[in-house]
Parts: sequence; C-alpha cells; structure tokens
Amino acid sequence: MAGPRPPAGLLLAVPLLPLLLLPAAPAPPRAPYKPVIVVHGLFDSSYSFRHLLGYINQTHPGTEVTVLDLFDGRESLRPLWEQVQGFREAVAPIMAKAPQGVHLICYSQGGLVCRALLSVMDDHNVDSFISLSSPQMGQYGDTDYLKWLFPTSMRSNLYRICYSPWGQEFSICNYWHDPHHDDLYLNASSFLALINGERDHPNATAWRKNFLRVGRMVLIGGPDDGVITPWQSSFFGFYDANETVLEMEEQLVYLRDSFGLKTLWARGAIVRCPMAGIAHTAWHSNHTLYVTCIEPWLS
Repeated sequence: MAGPRPPAGLLLAVPLLPLLLLPAAPAPPRAPYKPVIVVHGLFDSSYSFRHLLGYINQTHPGTEVTVLDLFDGRESLRPLWEQVQGFREAVAPIMAKAPQGVHLICYSQGGLVCRALLSVMDDHNVDSFISLSSPQMGQYGDTDYLKWLFPTSMRSNLYRICYSPWGQEFSICNYWHDPHHDDLYLNASSFLALINGERDHPNATAWRKNFLRVGRMVLIGGPDDGVITPWQSSFFGFYDANETVLEMEEQLVYLRDSFGLKTLWARGAIVRCPMAGIAHTAWHSNHTLYVTCIEPWLS
C-alpha cells in the first residue's frame, strides 16, 4: 500500500531547495563617505575637535577627516585674508583627491574663513558647508575675547580701533560690525563687507558664482551661545541701527542677493538648525548637537 502523498506545495518546493540553500547575493558596495575638512575658530587648535572626530568615526566609519592645524592659538588673530590663503593651500589637494566632493565643518571665526574659501575658489567641490556658531553677519558684543584683546575698549567705541588700517590687522576687526557706524563699516571693512558683496569690487561676480557651487549650507547656532552677538548672526540675522535684530530674509545682502544668499535659499539649499542650551565652546563637543545638526549632512 502506498504511503500518504506529501503536500503538493512541498513537491513544488523540492527542485528549488538548492537555490534556497545558496548564500544571499552580496549587497552592492556602499559609496564611500565624502572627506570631511574641519576649520577651527579664534584661539582654537585641532585638539579642540577630538570629540567631533570621535563622533564622525563612530557614525561614518572610514571617513577621511582632516582637522586643519593652521593659525592655532594667537596666530588665529592674523588677518583673515592671510588665513584664507593658508587654508586654501591646505584644502586644495584634499579636494583634488575627492572628485565626489567634500564636506566643510567650520567653527566660529572659521565659518567666515570657509565662506571666503567658497567665494575665492573657482573649482571648489564642497557638498555641505556646515557653519558651526559662526558670526556670518558680523560681531557686535562685549565678550571675554574682546576684553582680553582690547581691555580699554567697549563695543560702543571699538569702531575707532577696528575701522582703522591698524585695527584691520586683527582678525576680529575683520568682521566687527557696528550697526551705529554703518558707513565706517562699509568703507573700512577689508573682509566681511567684501565677502558679503556690500561693497563693490572687481571680483564680486566671480565670487558670487563660486559661492553658488556649494551643495548646501547648514547654519547652526543658538540663544545660549554667549559669544556670538547677536546670536542670530549665525543665521545671517543682525542688528539694525536701533539694535533690533533683523532676520536673514530682512537683510539687504539677502534682498539684493549680493553674494548668492537668496538664490541659495530659493534652491532649498540652506538648512537652519537652532539649538538652545549650548555655550559657545561646547558646539563641537555636544553629542546631541552632532546627531541633530551635523551627522545628517555627512553623506
């Protein structure tokens, strides 16, 4: 007597058993992460970014991260155009070896150095420019840095120093922006007024074109920073003559699109990431900030 017949479905599956036992096809290789270049701020050094380096290695293993060790400590007071030239020579070979693009993470004063790099480098290939608590529209505040550098001055009279040829030899004066002396700022600022396109110069059109090569600009800052004044400068906001903060969309540099800010916004390429509760010296070591505002843009 014949035994019970196996279910029909099992008979159909038998010829497929060798296929089912084969190992799964390997997943397609993942594109490597783009190199990351980090530029420090005033009085900083590469050591300040050890936490950030660890976070990147943890979430994006294998990423080539270069924390540029230039103009450290007091050398960070050198004129910003001098620093831009030095950092330009350092980033150019990294970019040349990364045809897929690079990411820039630039902290505090370094965010202005990086924005200038985006303007002056005709062939930069920056995918994400991450501006980490940087005074993008300038600085106007009585901070500990200011008291240490100019102990006899306050913000109300620092323009007398900063808007002189001698004062412009200090990096902090290159982005000192006194809202009560706008004419002096526009005529004397050898750095910020130029990269903002607030003053006519022969390279304005080329710089604007270069700036717009960037893939996206991520702006990070917050109300508890304690150094960047006003803190909205991190988002291209700044004081008017009454010291009322006007947001980015109300600034003349945006309305006139003088260096490409409005075009970048229309493209959807500006990301704003405000974070409360973070002091100025903690932006590059705060893990929550990294996960929320930096990690998503490191492709």
